[in-house]
Amino acid sequence: MRHEVDEVRLAPFAERGTTDVPEDVGEALRVAVDWPDTLVPGAGGTRALWELLATLAASDLAVARAVEPHLDARAILAQAGIPAGSTTWGVFAAEAPDVRLDARPTGAGDVWHLTGTKPWCSLAARLDTALVTAHLEDGGRGLFAVDLRGDDITVLSTPWAARGLAEIPSVPVRFDDVPAVPVGAPGWYLERPGFWWGGIGVAACWFGGAVGVGRRVLAEARRRDDDRLLAMHLGTVDESLESARRALAEAADLVDAGTLDAADGRVLAKRVRGTVARTCEDMLTTAAHALGPAPLAFEPDHAKRVADLQVYVRQHHAERDAASLGSAWAGREDRPW
Repeated sequence: MRHEVDEVRLAPFAERGTTDVPEDVGEALRVAVDWPDTLVPGAGGTRALWELLATLAASDLAVARAVEPHLDARAILAQAGIPAGSTTWGVFAAEAPDVRLDARPTGAGDVWHLTGTKPWCSLAARLDTALVTAHLEDGGRGLFAVDLRGDDITVLSTPWAARGLAEIPSVPVRFDDVPAVPVGAPGWYLERPGFWWGGIGVAACWFGGAVGVGRRVLAEARRRDDDRLLAMHLGTVDESLESARRALAEAADLVDAGTLDAADGRVLAKRVRGTVARTCEDMLTTAAHALGPAPLAFEPDHAKRVADLQVYVRQHHAERDAASLGSAWAGREDRPW
């Protein structure tokens, strides 16, 4: 089943229509394999891609969370000149101190083998294929395409305790000498500017999640239009969402212009992700103050949006990302402002 939802646009004062979107994660995975190849960043359709992700997220953040890595994987494969085929994709690139995934060549053409455990593999039990980062013998890291349907892959049973993004369990996966095909040269995945465009795509999902929460404040303010305190909260919501929207809109134009190198792309992504993450955190606080406990207690859709956003935005590393951005400027000679 699909349903019509209000669009989220990145243009100022844009006319908003409705978009037909998947109703749940299962439907999203089924239909996303047939979405057009133009939904990639850096090829003229960046704004359309991020608007789609934000629109999905404003309706159901779990749906956006399911398709964002699939679209990111297709963009990575397109940059590498490799067909994506008609399968569902994930991107498993997280690291953890207590597990490790290693890659070694087999000597048989481009086939490598992966052995070890990869953490935070979202929807691993429901996807067909994935792009997976693994450690190389020389200390670097490579990116590999892997078929997830083989018997030599084990999705480990780890309880998902969070109430947010309950449909998107992210669990460890054990690889037992799994055949894999390299995508790009060693280090290419992290060094290309497109790495940062994918990170901003995640921020577009966060933004959509914040819009979904903000729309509940808007509805309440219109219902109680004589409440000046609620009007103040709505004004705060608008200022915050507009800051995030402007950051994403400018970033989309810069990405499509194709003028940024990897260093500038990194700075842009960290700025945008930080701005949007702060908007999400402010939105959660403002909506709680504006609406009180009743919507959280008695409105399943609103309670889900809040819980989903609280979990998803924690992909931003908060003060660590701010420190990384500051270090980037401290190591450069040009002034940022």
